[in-house]
Amino acid sequence: MPRKALFLDRDGIINVDKGYVHDPSAFEWMPGIFDLTRTARDLGALLIVVTNQSGIARGYYSEETYQTITRWMSARFEAEGVPLTQVYHCPHLKGPDGRDHPLRKPNPGMFLAARDAHDIDMAASAMLGDKWTDMQAARAARVTHKALVGIPQDGEPTGDDAEDVTRLADLTAAEAWLRQIL
Repeated sequence: MPRKALFLDRDGIINVDKGYVHDPSAFEWMPGIFDLTRTARDLGALLIVVTNQSGIARGYYSEETYQTITRWMSARFEAEGVPLTQVYHCPHLKGPDGRDHPLRKPNPGMFLAARDAHDIDMAASAMLGDKWTDMQAARAARVTHKALVGIPQDGEPTGDDAEDVTRLADLTAAEAWLRQIL
């Protein structure tokens, strides 16, 4: 039976986005992230992280360094009693055809991989992100509930891009939103 999930971007949702965070000493937790994920878990949602990590392709840090901080981050969620179901990342900028890599948001590749691996009902699921590319990827993956937290770091949408996206001030507002939709 398909399950619902809460998809979370990392930088800007789980931690303060300081640009290419790859060391625990620079990792600053977003206020309310553990309460939010507890609520999602209590509502029966899997916790799935979907994060672009182009710092690897740019040579700012290695895949091994990224995996180290991911294990550290995941251990903290575990210690808080809200283990992450899985963390997906895209270390690429471009695919073999020269366009954005299929896993890289705004493409839906990470969402689709999670859907297939965990039997996720995308229509019953939600996405929290801080960029319009997060919303575009969730829309392409047919995630019904999408919320943009804070002021988007990649500009305002054009056309119909914002039509089905909820705007939230912070993770406290996101927690209340989750209670309504999940």
